[in-house]
Amino acid sequence: MIGAGGRAIAPREGKAFSVMTTFDDRERGFESKFAKEQDSEFRAVARRNRMLGLWGGELMGLEKAHLEDYAKAVVKSEVDRHGEEAVLRKVFEDLKGAGVQVSEADVNMKAAELMALAREQIRTGA
Repeated sequence: MIGAGGRAIAPREGKAFSVMTTFDDRERGFESKFAKEQDSEFRAVARRNRMLGLWGGELMGLEKAHLEDYAKAVVKSEVDRHGEEAVLRKVFEDLKGAGVQVSEADVNMKAAELMALAREQIRTGA
């Protein structure tokens, strides 16, 4: 250990090291918790986007074989276009283009509903 004046000093009865170990352990614990939360949120967003794609595809009358492809395209749109707004815009524009009478608010409300469901599914391991 380094003491005042930059001189090396020996720790007394290991207390300095146990305090640092405690802080290090807490820091690692917080970092681990943060990483787990970020991973869970990422998975929930991807799940929400997939469910939103399935919902939108059903409203557009897509056949079952094409529903999964559309859902994958919606998930991919977040990566390609960088963000949630791009996903919501894509689904809304696709629905509008297919002649489905839906508002942006309807798409936003459905996305919020599906996000809550996705988070719950991730939390419970469903």
